[in-house]
Amino acid sequence: MGQLQERYKSYREPQKYMAADVYPYFRAITSKQGTEVEMGGHNVLMFGSNAYTGLTGDNRVIQAAKDALDKYGSGCAGSRFLNGTLDLHVQLEKELAEFEGKDDALCFSTGFSVNAGVIAMVVGRGDYIICDDRDHASIIDGRRLSFAKQLHYKHNDMDDLESILKSLPHEAVKLIVVDGVFSMEGDLCKLPELVELKHKYNCSIMVDEAHGLGVFGRNGRGVCDHFGLTDEVDLIMGTFSKSLASIGGFIAGDSDTINFLRHTCRTYIFSASNAPAATAAAMEALHILKSEPERIEALWKVTKYALRRFREEGFEIGETESPIIPLYVHDVEKTFLITKLAYDAGVFINPVIPPACAPQDTLVRFALMATHTEEQVERGIQILKKIFVEQEIIK
Repeated sequence: MGQLQERYKSYREPQKYMAADVYPYFRAITSKQGTEVEMGGHNVLMFGSNAYTGLTGDNRVIQAAKDALDKYGSGCAGSRFLNGTLDLHVQLEKELAEFEGKDDALCFSTGFSVNAGVIAMVVGRGDYIICDDRDHASIIDGRRLSFAKQLHYKHNDMDDLESILKSLPHEAVKLIVVDGVFSMEGDLCKLPELVELKHKYNCSIMVDEAHGLGVFGRNGRGVCDHFGLTDEVDLIMGTFSKSLASIGGFIAGDSDTINFLRHTCRTYIFSASNAPAATAAAMEALHILKSEPERIEALWKVTKYALRRFREEGFEIGETESPIIPLYVHDVEKTFLITKLAYDAGVFINPVIPPACAPQDTLVRFALMATHTEEQVERGIQILKKIFVEQEIIK
C-alpha cells in the first residue's frame, strides 16, 4: 500500500452517515433546476438552490447558450491570455463593468478562482488582508495564497475590526475582504460602517457579491448598490453560478487595478477561459435582470412571506435579511437526520455543519427563488415544522 493510501484508508466519516442512511451529499437531480426537481424518480420541492432569479431553466438563457455552442463550439481550448478570448468575453466584461458601476471587469472560469487569484495578487509582502471570520472558503484560500499578513475579525463586529486596524501602519496597504451577503446565515455585511473605517484607517475594500447579485440593489446590482456605496468599494466580485444561471465569475474595479490583474492574476491567465455557452448564458441572464425588475420584486415578495411564516411557526432563523433562511438545529447528527427526513417528505434543503459554521450553530439552509410560489413555500414550511417538532427542536 502506498503512502497516500495508508494515510487515508482510515477516513470513513462519510461512510458512517451512509450506513445510517442520512448521508446528504451528491444527490443526483435528473431534471432542470427549478422550484421543483426530479430526484430518485419523484418530484421534490427545491429549497437548496442558489438560483435566486429562477433563470436556470429560462428558455431565453438556454437558447443563448445553444446559439453560442453552434457559433463558437464547445470550448476555447486555451486561456484568455493567449487563444481563449472571444468577443463574447469582451462584451460581457464591458456590460458587467457598466452594471456594477466600475471602469472595467475581468471574467474568470469560476467564482472560486476569482477570490483565490485576485486576493493573492493585489496584496503582498508588507501588506495586510483583514477578513470577516465567516467569509467564504474561496476568500480564505485567496488570503492563504497571498504573502500579505493575514488577520480576521469577529463576524460583523466593527469594534473588533477597528481594534485590529488601529494596530496597523497607516501607510501600509490594508485590504478588507468581506461577503456582501453571508452565504450560510443570510445576513449582510455592515458596509456603511466598513466604509467609515476605510477612510479613518486608510484601507481598501473588496466585497464578494456572490449572493447579493440579482437580489439586492437596483436591478440586482448587489449589496454595494443597495447601500449606495459602490464608489466607496474598490473591488466588487461576483459569480455567474447563482443569479446569472451559468458558471463563472468576475472582478470589477478601476481600470488600473483591472489592467494589473489582467496581466498578472495566475488563476486568470493560467486557466482555460469560460466556455462560450456559459458566457452567453450569463450575458442573457444579465440582460433579463436589467429588463425585468419584476423578477426581483417577486423574489422579495416570496422571501418576506417565508421569513414571516418561519418566525410565526417558531423556527430560529437568526439575523437573515435575504432569501437565504437558516433553520438552526444546533446538533450535527440531527442536522443530517432532518435533511434526510425532509427529502423523504419531498423537500430538498442543505445541511450546514463545520467547517461551514461553528459546531454549536449547525443548521439547514432554506433558499428561495423568484419563481417560488407562496403555496410551495407554505408546503415546505409545514413539512419542516412537522419534522422539527418531532425532533424536539421547536415546539
